[in-house]
Amino acid sequence: MPTYTLKQASELLQSKKISAVELASEYLNAIEAQNAAINAYITLDKDKTLAEAAAADARLAQGNAHALTGVPIAFKDIFCQTGWRTACASKMLDNFIAPYTATVVQNVLNDGMVTLGRVNMDEFAMGSTNESSFYGATHNPFNVQHVAGGSSGGSAAAVAARLAPAAFGSDTGGSIRQPASHCGITGLKPTYGVVSRFGMIAYASSFDQAGPMAQTAEDCAILLNSMAGFDERDSTSLEREKEDYTRDLNQSLKGLKIGLPNEYFTANNSADVQAALNNAIELLKQQGAELVEVSLPQTELSIPAYYVLASAEASTNLSRYDGVRYGHRASQFKDLEEMYANTRAEGFGAEVKRRIMIGTYVLSHGYYDAYYLKAQKLRRLVANDFQAAFEKCDVILAPNAPTAAPKLGELNSDPIQAYLSDIYTIAVNLAGLPALSLPAGFSANGLPIGVQLIGNYFRESQILGVAHQMQLASDWHTKTPT
Repeated sequence: MPTYTLKQASELLQSKKISAVELASEYLNAIEAQNAAINAYITLDKDKTLAEAAAADARLAQGNAHALTGVPIAFKDIFCQTGWRTACASKMLDNFIAPYTATVVQNVLNDGMVTLGRVNMDEFAMGSTNESSFYGATHNPFNVQHVAGGSSGGSAAAVAARLAPAAFGSDTGGSIRQPASHCGITGLKPTYGVVSRFGMIAYASSFDQAGPMAQTAEDCAILLNSMAGFDERDSTSLEREKEDYTRDLNQSLKGLKIGLPNEYFTANNSADVQAALNNAIELLKQQGAELVEVSLPQTELSIPAYYVLASAEASTNLSRYDGVRYGHRASQFKDLEEMYANTRAEGFGAEVKRRIMIGTYVLSHGYYDAYYLKAQKLRRLVANDFQAAFEKCDVILAPNAPTAAPKLGELNSDPIQAYLSDIYTIAVNLAGLPALSLPAGFSANGLPIGVQLIGNYFRESQILGVAHQMQLASDWHTKTPT
């Protein structure tokens, strides 16, 4: 089983100790042997992968290679890529072959990275357990009876099982950080607008953000350097000077103020989660960081605000799937209206239908002011809470979820309980802030638990640096499933 970090793979390729074709083949062989048990990959094309690897080897031989040239990567099934099925883990798009490539995918392909395949996710990124996928649930590599988390569960599981050195995820309400926590890897959700959304199939457009998932914070920083940048094809993309996200990796933590939000350290957290938080706090204290109490008083209201707003945007975004232009079309119908109804009834799963119906309701006449506008006002209050907290601290430490990964099926009968599991991640998306999950311990039954570092706008390099220093002093991120 290959166990390379992204940086290690890059160094092996640059030093000619391994070829890109040999490296890709190692991963393809590991995927063939292990993927059936965890269901991380849902689309593979060995010929395409090896052709990309051969092109990377030619580039390496010519001496004009990028540091990422030849390094394999997995893409969450939400990112379009020319010639690859991009289904968003839905029956609705099961037959959709992307005719163009997402900007963020093209960025890393331009640097010579090699596509391993498309990885599993919750259908249209709607879920917290990766059980709503049309292709079946992804299983946690540390215990296949438990979920990998969602919606980027396939990305997290692939990296945790060492079936890819890195992967792309997307984060709408915690969908990078929560599965990263459950699977014992590192995952970063950047500031909204730092990474292009062009070619990323939309769930909730004012929340969705792509980000890197890898074994270490250092790997995430290296990958974000390639991913980030202005894109004129994305109206929400921010035009900013190019950054080096590795610049703070060796920055001392002495004197850094770490905020501990009262609302996130509660009796709702399991003993295992509290232990992981204590581990992180002790690491930070040992390195000279200063701990300060802060308050985020709108935390409890972030869940209803998020699900009103995200469902409203989902209702609008998913209206395009009507069986007329592309995707699934029902075979039995009497007229156009019935074709629409049958197509959407057949093509969408239960969770997607639930959110479309909620969104349509809150946008309907008579309810728009009562729900949607109130939720927008709450969104501003949540953002204001964070700005008040950052007047007292540099970085906020928080849990990702109240518990370790639940068992498969445990939350299926209670969607409200599933939504509440996102209580510590959603506020970050409402505010558009950057946040990172890194491993900080294990539960009593051996499941990974991560903690969350939240930064102010455009402080990705800072939270990556804090995480890197914590990982230099710990080994939780090095643990692999047995």
